[in-house]
Amino acid sequence: MRTAATRTVLALAMLAGAFGPAIAAGPAKMMETSVGKVYVDAKGMTLYTFDKDQKGVSNCYDQCAVNWPPFVAGAKAKASGEWTLVDRKDGTKMWAYDGMPLYTFIKDKKPGDVVGDGVGGVWHVAK
Repeated sequence: MRTAATRTVLALAMLAGAFGPAIAAGPAKMMETSVGKVYVDAKGMTLYTFDKDQKGVSNCYDQCAVNWPPFVAGAKAKASGEWTLVDRKDGTKMWAYDGMPLYTFIKDKKPGDVVGDGVGGVWHVAK
């Protein structure tokens, strides 16, 4: 016969097994593209880094942010491992991978497009 404590431990272990992988997965996923595996958002749109950014700092605003929309984090988003959050000047938060802020590209029209890779020599797919 199991005690209440044993049942609680078993229930928590089952929950951790069910939800642990989803929690650890991060806000993006990997997708195979014409330039290899890259990070994409939930819609399959390629994520990019910007050479003019610094770890934890976005330098893409105004027209830059129109062409390269930030990978915005939800209000309840929590950093985990290599996935961190960057505060933007407008008070929103965006996702960063290994400290580097992430963006999509306005000219990518369908999931897996990588049109932005290499633009201006400063934009690169996130891998």
